[in-house]
Amino acid sequence: MRFRVAAATVLLASFLAPALWAQGLAPVAPESVGLSTERLARLEQVIQGYVDRGQVSGVVSLIARRGGQAHLRAYGMADEADGRSMETDAIFRIASMTKPISSVAVMMLYEEGHFRLNDPVGLYLPELRSLDVLHITDTVNGVFDRVPSERPVTIRHLLTHTSGITYRFLGSPAFAPSPAQNLLSGLYADAGIGDGLAEHAGTIEDLVTRLGRLPLMHQPGAAFTYGLSVDVLGRLVEVVSGMSYDEFLRARIFEPLGMEDTYFYLPSDKAGRLASLYAPSPNGVTEQEGTVADRYLTYSATYSAGEQRTYFAGGAGLASTTRDYSRFLQMILNGGELDGVRILSPITVEFMTSDHIGDLPSGVVAPGSGGFGLGFAVMESPNVVGDLLGSEGAVYWSGFFGTGFWIDPREELLGILMIQTFPNATDIQDKFRIMTYASIVER
Repeated sequence: MRFRVAAATVLLASFLAPALWAQGLAPVAPESVGLSTERLARLEQVIQGYVDRGQVSGVVSLIARRGGQAHLRAYGMADEADGRSMETDAIFRIASMTKPISSVAVMMLYEEGHFRLNDPVGLYLPELRSLDVLHITDTVNGVFDRVPSERPVTIRHLLTHTSGITYRFLGSPAFAPSPAQNLLSGLYADAGIGDGLAEHAGTIEDLVTRLGRLPLMHQPGAAFTYGLSVDVLGRLVEVVSGMSYDEFLRARIFEPLGMEDTYFYLPSDKAGRLASLYAPSPNGVTEQEGTVADRYLTYSATYSAGEQRTYFAGGAGLASTTRDYSRFLQMILNGGELDGVRILSPITVEFMTSDHIGDLPSGVVAPGSGGFGLGFAVMESPNVVGDLLGSEGAVYWSGFFGTGFWIDPREELLGILMIQTFPNATDIQDKFRIMTYASIVER
């Protein structure tokens, strides 16, 4: 009898688990966590205005405070041509919001004693054991040579984007690249190195092999240069764990946290929930289909549901839902734990969300009015630059296709706003953040 009861309990749990996962953080009344319903309604009107004016097609916004989901709303359309309304369970290409997840994966292995952060990555990835640095001798004619690196690239350099590995897209004229950036982006293009934003044949092992043949932008540790460093870390995870990067994230992060809708490549029964990608146009926004490509910038609207499924871009490749990502962020806000599942130690989370770059030059993609930790930009002086509200120690990042988030430990607050627009020519993310803080009425 006890066996039958236990078996029935297990069977019931197996049916309930997907439903529990889909619930995300527990919904709460805004006032119960110190937020104003009236002020959140004002925020919703502003977001709806972006949709009504045709600046974005659709939006999902989420705000959680003190562990409770106080706001979750969908606006507009997920696909205008098909007449598909945006829903709160829509799936978005989160692009660089993949990076914090990848950084957590690395730090899990760090906690388990597999390596130290100051270890040369070449100890684990021999392709990167001996690297050169780009040295331009004639900026007018693009003449360059290569000089030996003064120090090895370390795991810490990769986590902090100080390795000297860059992104190909940063050579685009839209980013006013330096001569070195323009030249190195061209070398990346010639070598067939992409940015993880389009469908790629091959694997991230192939990426590391190609990067190992090319020079670095600068000496390791000399500057913050946004780039493919985190994609390299995905390969490090594969080598150390003995698992594919996709398998590692699913087994060690997504399944334990109940992130059931987060993938590099969507299963066929979920592909229909992927929000369409749009670009600004004179008459609102226009849907982008297929792949957009030039020498520097290549991205694909079909990447998450495409046929090439072997390339796991740890810096930009994931698709996810607002609810799934809120569970990941709440785990960080809780100091590494969610619903009894511990992913990291609170000491490690504090270490990751502290500034690690100091006064280093920050290049074309600057963290903002603060520093950069291990996977997150860190707000250090919120009143010094710009007009975004927030607390010292808040961390944040965004994605290529317009998604963004922040976590504020002091206010026990997190916010996520998901759109699918490139380039994003609006200030919707800033307005969302400002008005979320303005909705706090109890501290």
